[in-house]
Amino acid sequence: MKPPRFTLRDLVAEALAGVLQRPSRTLLTMLGVVLGVGTVVAVLGLTATATGQISTRFTALAATEVSVEQEPSRSGAAASEPSEAFPDDSDERAARVRGVVSAGVWQVVPEQGVGPVTGVALPGAPAQQVTVYAASSGLAPALRARLAQGRSFDRGMEDRADRVAVLGAGAARRLGVRRLDTQPVVHLGGVPFTVIGVIADVERRAEVLSGVVVPRTTARELWSDALSGGGSEPKMVVDTELGAARVVAEQLALALRPDAPGLFSVVAPPDPRSLRDSVADDLGSLFLVLAMVCLIIGTVGIANTTLVSVLERTGEIGLRRALGARRRHVAAQFLTESALVGALGGLVGTSGGVIAIVLVAVVNDWTPVLPTAVVLGAPLLGAVTGLGAGLHPAARAAGIPPVEAFRR
Repeated sequence: MKPPRFTLRDLVAEALAGVLQRPSRTLLTMLGVVLGVGTVVAVLGLTATATGQISTRFTALAATEVSVEQEPSRSGAAASEPSEAFPDDSDERAARVRGVVSAGVWQVVPEQGVGPVTGVALPGAPAQQVTVYAASSGLAPALRARLAQGRSFDRGMEDRADRVAVLGAGAARRLGVRRLDTQPVVHLGGVPFTVIGVIADVERRAEVLSGVVVPRTTARELWSDALSGGGSEPKMVVDTELGAARVVAEQLALALRPDAPGLFSVVAPPDPRSLRDSVADDLGSLFLVLAMVCLIIGTVGIANTTLVSVLERTGEIGLRRALGARRRHVAAQFLTESALVGALGGLVGTSGGVIAIVLVAVVNDWTPVLPTAVVLGAPLLGAVTGLGAGLHPAARAAGIPPVEAFRR
């Protein structure tokens, strides 16, 4: 008697017949793999797409900013030395460094040194808690400030220590300054300052929007004791050309004070590539865990449904065994069915994931990024998932004796 033959063609045909015989159950069984694989594809694709946007935004703003701070030890300088390490022409010195677009020095004037801040000098007028900033003329362009009205002070006003002020939008509202054509005046500690401009928005140091900015020479003339006696340290913010920030940071301290570069602490932006990779790794790890949970749930669903199918098809299994089918033939049939369901679910899930990536990218005006390995490998992942889910039901089906099958 010749051993029974069960070719690959027979195996695939039987598996297809088993899958197509109960289409509703097959669709429900595939649903777990569809969700799992679709989530994996969407998560990895959206992570790659969002990483590109993060990189672009960091490159556009944070990667073009360099901060220079005066070392705190400078506060204890000898009485014969100025307490501020930044020279008066700091903006011009920084601008000579190749790659610098603009630079400005700024410092918070202690509130107790300035006194009450009012919009009008009438008796009983309420004083406002408004921060006063002593700044150089280069601060506004370095912050990429957008003026709603008027202008910022220039180097001439700074050299003359003019009593002019530029208000942030929040400070202007609190001080009641709405128009500049009437040449409004605000009083800082009882000293009148002519308002020459109102800042509508800044891309850096948003706290300036709620404060009053005056020339630092003027502040030094009026509140020198407060500036040198416990206020915040002067700082410089530098706007650089794209890709030049780290090189600029290496040269700034020497450009500002060739005689004492150690007076400054220069903070360069982090490397955009390492920052991007770090963010991508964090996002990818987090969402990949969620995707794997979905995939495991789908695997359990396929295993459970296939096991129920084995119990329902006990008579079919007994008949095949009685006609000469071996245990391995029965096991191979159920494994092929579950792998086929997993592969179909993987294909549908991959399509859904790709559609989700494109939709999210279109809505947010991003460029969609689809990792080739993920898109091509996701259907295979679905097939492997289905194959793994079918191991136990297949072993259970192969172990049913023909006589026992007919008794059930």
